[in-house]
Amino acid sequence: MSLYEKIVNRDEKISIVGLGYVGLPLAISFARVADVVGFDISKEKVEKYHAGIDVTKEVGDQAIKETTAFFTWEEKYLKECKFHIVAVPTPINSDKTPDLRPVIGASKTVGRNLTEGSIVVYESTVYPGVTEEVCVPLLEQESGLKCGVDFKVGYSPERINPGDKVHRLETIVKIVSGMDEESLEEIARVYEMVVKAGVYRAESIKVAEAAKVIENSQRDINIAFMNELSIIFDKMGIDTKAVLKAAGTKWNFLNFTPGLVGGHCIGVDPYYLTYRAEQTGYHSQIILAGRKINDDMGKYVAENTVKKMIKADKQIKGSKVGIFGVTFKENCPDTRNTKVVDIIREFEEYGIEVQIVDPVADKEELWHEYGLKLSEMEDIKNMDALVFAVSHDEFKPLTLEYLKYLYNNNKHVLIDVKGLFDRNEAEEMNFIYWRL
Repeated sequence: MSLYEKIVNRDEKISIVGLGYVGLPLAISFARVADVVGFDISKEKVEKYHAGIDVTKEVGDQAIKETTAFFTWEEKYLKECKFHIVAVPTPINSDKTPDLRPVIGASKTVGRNLTEGSIVVYESTVYPGVTEEVCVPLLEQESGLKCGVDFKVGYSPERINPGDKVHRLETIVKIVSGMDEESLEEIARVYEMVVKAGVYRAESIKVAEAAKVIENSQRDINIAFMNELSIIFDKMGIDTKAVLKAAGTKWNFLNFTPGLVGGHCIGVDPYYLTYRAEQTGYHSQIILAGRKINDDMGKYVAENTVKKMIKADKQIKGSKVGIFGVTFKENCPDTRNTKVVDIIREFEEYGIEVQIVDPVADKEELWHEYGLKLSEMEDIKNMDALVFAVSHDEFKPLTLEYLKYLYNNNKHVLIDVKGLFDRNEAEEMNFIYWRL
């Protein structure tokens, strides 16, 4: 009997290692059709799940309360599982090189608890070669087992889009790969249990790793192009949004918009690819140029805010600016690698006092990562400028008429990064308005 059949019959269990934005939806989804152990090294996070609280906001509290998945921070329970899915983050170091510590730690943990006949699948975003060259030796070393003989490995890149309620695990085609035909088929069949959109069998593990890392690199480059256009058009006195609206009438014009590119995927993954490229002796030109533009956008927004405040005769040092939204993207609590913090740090350099409103952000994470506190909406008053940095749904009902009451005088500086408000209406109401 195959491992897939044993899982279907609930004779064997699936483990999910890492219960964040990727791992939690996986655990909830697989638990509907199989026995699942969800493991995370954070006892605090697991206790929240035990209490029925979804810290990721990806599946909802109700789904966590109802799931049959067993959540634990004790690695001994991994020994009960035969199909392991590793879904830990892969961040970058301060020098923009890959930080493989989470995936190395997870590999050691799984290795210590690996039994014969197991399959280990990695979902973490990595550069081509990490699964076979970094993870497999760790699994062998910790378990004393031989890859290809006692256990098999595969790679299936995560495609979760945090905060997106339409493109979910079940509705996005899943790339799967295995070290040989047998493992590829087993891995594909297991994922087909939950992915309704179907799976795509990649030719090799390296192909699957490369496919993932270029998906976000492509998006990063396209947004960098839009950001560069917005800098050029701003100097020309042309509204970028109006230009894109006009250009978008052509059937094959790509629908990208300028913005802050942060988070743990698009702002990180290109560096994994360029790092690996450097090891082969090739220095990236387009990818790193795009990264440079996107990394500098927070500073650019802050500088333009200060310019508009000077235009409004505002005293910069000691002025007050209200920031709406601090997460890396709309409708998502995640603040990791958010570029809004770059705006805030730049304001602090100018001696500007900042107050942040974000009904979605993870308060504890924001304080722990950046030492920043959130304010309530009613605390935003007597402001010298307002910056709408993230277009959360909660901000959409706000009107320009309402915003007027949040300023300290009739010089209303409004920085609308994502174009939430109508430019013409704002200018007719005498707002000093700017957007990317």
